[in-house]
Amino acid sequence: MNVHPLVSPWGRFGLYSFFIDAPEPAIVDTGIASSPAGGMAPGLAAIGRRIEDVRWILLTHGHIDHIGGAHALWELTGRRAQVVIHEADAPLLRSRRAHVEEYLHGRARYLNDPEGATKVAAAADTVISGEMEPTTLVEGGETLSLGGDVTVSVHPVPGHTPGSVAYVIDGQRSVFVGDAVQVHGAANGFPGYADPDAYRASLRYLRDEVRPRHLYLGHPYRRADGTPYGVELDKDQAGEALQGSLDMEARVSEAARRCLQDGPRETDSPYSPFAPIADGLGYTGDPTLEPSPFFTTMHGYRTHLIKEDDHG
Repeated sequence: MNVHPLVSPWGRFGLYSFFIDAPEPAIVDTGIASSPAGGMAPGLAAIGRRIEDVRWILLTHGHIDHIGGAHALWELTGRRAQVVIHEADAPLLRSRRAHVEEYLHGRARYLNDPEGATKVAAAADTVISGEMEPTTLVEGGETLSLGGDVTVSVHPVPGHTPGSVAYVIDGQRSVFVGDAVQVHGAANGFPGYADPDAYRASLRYLRDEVRPRHLYLGHPYRRADGTPYGVELDKDQAGEALQGSLDMEARVSEAARRCLQDGPRETDSPYSPFAPIADGLGYTGDPTLEPSPFFTTMHGYRTHLIKEDDHG
């Protein structure tokens, strides 16, 4: 079963989708509004395939750079493709406003940007091609038939978002994880996940149970030395990336626990109130750049530790 990466431009970055060349062809993740026409269609034409023939749109999670092109791609298939997403992230496909709410309930409280919600709303209006109801909601455990003897199994891997899933081509252990495997982060240099416990458990599940032979990442996530993996990993690289993600999470967790147990302190630092965590990890990136993985992750640890204390 052949898999082809499809790269779509977005400013300084490329957005990655993957074409599964099955009897009922599938595309995993859809970039932003311009991606289907600007990146996917020419990419498919270059390998002798047509975007009109895509019958499955498999979304790994609900962030705008993964679902933004879903409606446009669905339209290009003549509205014949099945659009699949986990029910926990489906609100982000149904409503642009849901992206603003996600921002307000998480990282917004640390960014001190009075125009932040307006900026997120404007981004959602620009890069999400349309609000839509998914045709297929999943929870994990489902098997999707892509025609012939090609099946894809759905595995819940929450953490980055509540509804993150991995799609596995059965029989060859080709695994599409979106942003569920962050290693040391992408260009921002920091891993982003909303729920640390779920993220850690999902990484262990992928490493120990799924055991990818081929691992497809949503972005070129980076090693400890800053060099990117790329988005197509072989078995050895997959194992390294999964273990590297777990090792990094353990480092972040230890630093977060020390800081939060001492009590977060507001300072003039751009990392406030989590400056000791950035110092301890040697993180020097800009924490205000959206989607602000530093503050997303720190809010996850803060929320988790509050819950632990409440149940202690």
